Amino acid sequence: MSNQYVYRKAGRPKPSRPGAVLLLFVIILAGLAVYGIFAPKRETSDLENRRLAQMPSFSAEGLLDGSWAEDFASYLQDQMPFRDGWINAESAVNNLLFGKVEESNILLGKDGWMFTRLFTVSSSTQDQLQRNLNAVTEFASRYPGRVTFLLAPSASVIYPEMLPLGAPMVDENAMLDEIFATVGSAAEVIDLRQTFTDAKDQYLYFKTDHHWTPQGAYLAYEQFCQRKGLTPFDCSAHESVTIPDFYGTHYSAARRWNVQPDSITYYPLDNPMTVYQIDSEAQYTPLYTEPMINTEKFATRDKYAAFLDGNNGYSVIEGNGEGSILVVKDSYANSFVPYLTENYAKIGVVDLRNFNYGLDSTIEAEGYDQILVLYNFQTFIADNRVVYINRPTTLETQAE
Repeated sequence: MSNQYVYRKAGRPKPSRPGAVLLLFVIILAGLAVYGIFAPKRETSDLENRRLAQMPSFSAEGLLDGSWAEDFASYLQDQMPFRDGWINAESAVNNLLFGKVEESNILLGKDGWMFTRLFTVSSSTQDQLQRNLNAVTEFASRYPGRVTFLLAPSASVIYPEMLPLGAPMVDENAMLDEIFATVGSAAEVIDLRQTFTDAKDQYLYFKTDHHWTPQGAYLAYEQFCQRKGLTPFDCSAHESVTIPDFYGTHYSAARRWNVQPDSITYYPLDNPMTVYQIDSEAQYTPLYTEPMINTEKFATRDKYAAFLDGNNGYSVIEGNGEGSILVVKDSYANSFVPYLTENYAKIGVVDLRNFNYGLDSTIEAEGYDQILVLYNFQTFIADNRVVYINRPTTLETQAE
């Protein structure tokens, strides 16, 4: 019996095996599912700087109204295996293949720079700005010669060449001119634009965060001292400490895949700061006293929050100088205030976002000699709490 052979024609494709591909896909999904079940659940995302959804508690009511399914979907999304890797991969694809220069209202600039997107100022923001200007001006007029107004420009004003090509940012310079002209009628104003532009080769702003650096804050502090006839804190007489690997708020929002981390250089001053509970107008109860720089937070994602331990409503710092000053501020002031310990014996700090009263009664009760109003431009034009600086006192009404 002769052997029989079957020959295939050259170039004839082998039959496809969709079942094998499907099986491989199912195995991968099953593996990810098993990993997701047994892997430790993360409570926070360092990459996104937020808390992650946890397994929701089951209830019949939640199942019927759809809230449990919605919460469970969020849980699956937030606890997806290798989530950070997928986010970075998506960022790389968007940037490299599609040339994307904006993510979550953050502009992806040159050389790793990231900027807050501000193309227009809405009518509601313009109205809020006018209310804020009126409040600060009226407040300053009650304290002639005692109020200084310092408004930090955005990084995009100092480094416009680092913006994405053609980014239509608002004319911040024109707005700053108007702001300084208005407030300057009642308070001393400090315009940092020329000073910062002349020193732009220094490390003035973080690339991954919306704040200025402690070096930028120091340059602003020097200008303040020059105006007030004060001797600035001598950096050369103190040893600095540098904290590496700082990924700030811009990075958390944009998740730029190839970004280089910032660093934070500070001076480990141990002046005590007392944080107060605000009981009522000009009535405070001490909560705790700690160094004004909480170094434990340098080990967390939000490293900038180490300065003044975040944004407390009212706190008081013991300084090494003479007299007193009240700083009314946003978070830009947090890295600025520690330098003031060189010049004042008492530094009060008020963040109106966590302070529900006017300031007149506190200024009188605590005997503050000077008042510094320190904000960055983008917060000042939109923050609806700035008007609290001029909120009328209720104490006289109560006394009557």
